[in-house]
Parts: sequence; C-alpha cells; structure tokens
Amino acid sequence: MIEYSLGDDISLALALAVDADLVSLDRFRAVDLVVSTKPDRTPVTDADQAVERGIRAAIEAARPHDSILGEEYGSVGESSRQWIIDPIDGTANFLRGVPIWGTLIALAIDGVPVVGVVSAPALGKRWWAATGHGAWSQAEGEEPQAMRVSQVSELADASLSYNSLKGWDDAGRLDDIVALSRLVWRTRAIGDMWSYMLLAEGALDVVGEFDLQPYDMAAVIPIIEEAGGTFTSIAGERGPWGGSALATNGTLHSAVLRALDNRGS
Repeated sequence: MIEYSLGDDISLALALAVDADLVSLDRFRAVDLVVSTKPDRTPVTDADQAVERGIRAAIEAARPHDSILGEEYGSVGESSRQWIIDPIDGTANFLRGVPIWGTLIALAIDGVPVVGVVSAPALGKRWWAATGHGAWSQAEGEEPQAMRVSQVSELADASLSYNSLKGWDDAGRLDDIVALSRLVWRTRAIGDMWSYMLLAEGALDVVGEFDLQPYDMAAVIPIIEEAGGTFTSIAGERGPWGGSALATNGTLHSAVLRALDNRGS
C-alpha cells in the first residue's frame, strides 16, 4: 500500500475543497434549491448531497484504500485512515441565504484528526492545518496567513461563542452557560464552523456547543490545535467523538471546564 505524507494529504484536502466550493456556491441562494428533512428532523439540500458525492468520488480515486465517513452517506471501509466529511456545515444558514456555512474535510488516523480543511466560499475564506504543519487561513485574492490563538489569560477578558442557548437548554445545561457568560467579557452566538475559525485566528477565546457529530468537529480540531488552542468535549474528552465541543485558546481551558463543573486537565 502506498504511504502518503500529511503534506500530500493536506494538498488533496485543499483540492477537494476547491471543487466542493464550485458546487456549493453555485447552489447558494438558488431559487430551485431542493430542501428535504432527514429522519433526525434536520434539513438537507441537494447541495449537501452533491458536494459529498463529489468529495467521496475524488477520495475513492485518489486514496482507494482509505475509509470515508460523511454526514449524508454514512461510513464505508475499515482503514485506520478515515476521511471525515461535512459537505455543508451550517445547512440551516445555507438554505436561508445566510453566508455562514462551509465544507469541512478531515483526515483522521487511528481516530485522531490530523488534517483539517474548512472552506467558506460565501465568506471568501478558507482555513487549513495538518499536524506539525501549522494552521493557515487565506482570504480570496490574498496570500495565506499563519494563525495563532489569543493570549487572553483571564475569563473576565474573554470572548465566548456558545452557538445557541437552545442547544445548551436541550442538553440540560442552560444554567451552566448562563453562569459562564457572567464570568466572561462578552458573549456571542456566532455558530457553526465560523466560531472555531475565529478562535483559531485569535478573535474569540472560548467556543462551546452540544449535539454534535464527528463530522461537525473533526476538521476544526487540527486547525485549532495547530494554532495553539485546545479542543475537547464539554466533559473534557479529547477528539471529535464525545458529542459536544469545547474549544479555547488553551490558556483558558481548565478554567472553563471548572466553570462548567467539569474536571479538566
């Protein structure tokens, strides 16, 4: 079997994102966009499905021995090298014409995300990272820029994005997020992939939300970690498998876990 470097893999992921953006942006705000409801009552559009089909076909051609997990078409293969795809993170925004949405492409090896690409064509921006290769962003028409999380060291100076109060309420944790909001400088509910990218860029300091799947989180983890941040579940578990996300600039992580009544390291 051919062995690939992470440099090869990030190059492939970026190429996949370029092709995905052509499909998704063409369908954004299209008057004939087809929207249906999945069994879990979440929306799906013809763009979600088309983007994932295209990414899967390209991975199968370029990395035929790798496995794939995607939001729309499930899991295939048993390789320890697993590509994890969210074709459109922020589908609700996409179908309402809100530009905060993006394609998430990750590669996990033995369950650990090591490559991540987040591409938001409606925002004109892309972010990516691979373990040991740093975290990068690129606005349309500009050169890539290295990213670094903030140096904020006190909760009283921190900016928090919590995605939605309903998500915390549904998890039975509304009182916890309200208590945390009283400890920080300011709060916003930016939501979806953009919150995590703003954290990696140093514009936010804490991001947390519930009711997530691995494909919602896998791509953002290498980006946050390579930018110097920390990513766990809200229970303090590493990786994208815990059903929730807590991302910080690293310095604040233990304090946030304590504020949420968890024991963090």
